[in-house]
Amino acid sequence: MQLKAKYIDMETAEYTCVLHVDDAKEMGVREQDRVRIKHERSAVVTLVHTTDTVVQPGEVGILGRAYVELGPEPDEVIEVVATSRPAAVDFIKKKMAGKELSTSEIRTIVNDIADHSLSNIELTAYVTSLEINGMNIRETADLTSAMVETGEVIKFDRSPVFDFHSIGGCPGNKITLLVVPIVAAAGLLIPKTSSRAISSAAGTADIVEVFANVDLDSNKLRSIAETTGGALAWGGSMNLAPADDVIIRVEYPLGIDPHAQLLASVMSKKKAVGAEFLAIDIPVGEGTKVPTMEKAQAFAKDFVELGELLGMHVEVAITYGDQPVGRAIGPALEAREAIRILEGDPHPSSVIEKAAGMAGIVLEMGGIQGGELRARELLASGKALDKFREIVAAQGGNPDIRSEDIVVGEFTYDVKSKMSGYVNAIKNKQLVRLARAAGAPKDKGAGILLHKKKGNRVGEGEPLFTIYADNRAKLERAIELSRKMDPITVEGMILAKLPYVSKSTVIERSFCPVPSEHQAE
Repeated sequence: MQLKAKYIDMETAEYTCVLHVDDAKEMGVREQDRVRIKHERSAVVTLVHTTDTVVQPGEVGILGRAYVELGPEPDEVIEVVATSRPAAVDFIKKKMAGKELSTSEIRTIVNDIADHSLSNIELTAYVTSLEINGMNIRETADLTSAMVETGEVIKFDRSPVFDFHSIGGCPGNKITLLVVPIVAAAGLLIPKTSSRAISSAAGTADIVEVFANVDLDSNKLRSIAETTGGALAWGGSMNLAPADDVIIRVEYPLGIDPHAQLLASVMSKKKAVGAEFLAIDIPVGEGTKVPTMEKAQAFAKDFVELGELLGMHVEVAITYGDQPVGRAIGPALEAREAIRILEGDPHPSSVIEKAAGMAGIVLEMGGIQGGELRARELLASGKALDKFREIVAAQGGNPDIRSEDIVVGEFTYDVKSKMSGYVNAIKNKQLVRLARAAGAPKDKGAGILLHKKKGNRVGEGEPLFTIYADNRAKLERAIELSRKMDPITVEGMILAKLPYVSKSTVIERSFCPVPSEHQAE
């Protein structure tokens, strides 16, 4: 049926449209059926509604992003036809039954996801089936390859290509801002693409966006990386493994991240930028994505094995994740902390230790002996700072950037300890909730600055952390939330007093050990 295109200024998670009731009847479709809209490109959209008011007979209303991506002019005549249920639905049901999928079945599912041919209900069924039944390593490799095939693949003139990735879950993990310039300063090629925050207080792209442009297309990424040796780009600005972005939108409200999908998500983006050598950071600890060492080791094994199947050399580091990396949580605060370290500040030591360790792994994969020591030398000499500024300038930022130039939230509030003692525990998820309540990551200046970490001595009334916000209303919201939470646990020297048992009272005492450099900064 030939219908006039009409833009409807509403957004939905799926590609959706509305038809006049008469046109829907003539086409033989009902609400939640699918139609295929053909223009510069063809797309399957869900008929979300039939109406006799929003559109007139002879019109098709296309909602938000679907209209933009299809690209019709207002009132342009386009073809709309009824279409059947995608073949992928049957294969999703097969995985729901716990059966192994073939290469072609997996490719069909991924293609239908990338083409927006599946409804949110069907996508939810797919994600849930992976969460419950999983995939073996062969299926996961096929899933990864199919995700790469549906998007752009970037080819560099230089070789080999190195990359680094943290699977996330530990707040304050801004080490990419150090790893990339260290590796590039050593002469290796590291075109790093990163994500924005989904449930965290700041993704790497959110941090870099504070001082440089991260919306690079593939040609710009290639040019910058080949010129400077590195890049700090947002992967979402390129069409890399587009099916993954669709899947993430379904995973987030469900609060799940299936093992096979996580592996494929990471590896497909790295394969798409031509990475031949990849270092993976798996933070382990309470409140992270991987809470135990056993699970971390299983992840590491799968990453290495998957890399072999995909023709990539992968090395994995299991890292400490029981508390934030460094003291800053939130885009501008993390940017300022990272740049201070590049400028020569020896603190926080946990950021330096982790960044040098991860950069060292990459350097050794590139044939540089004593990788961590060399990484520290490049950091201490200022060569990493020079390379960082070179990359920032290439991405449209200030080539003379300094940490003091980073503007953090104007409104602040100190959360103080109610007793004297030692910091016994830090709850990562609660700190992230507070930072997000203050406005992070959308408000760049919002976040948390820790004054105490595990093992640190604290006096009654002494600040534990400061909340930063860009406006007073969000600060008040975060303050109110902080009163309901206990993100930092302080315990006294006397942990328990036993009841009277004889003529003398027995008191159980526990003295905190001297905190290690790794814990207390």
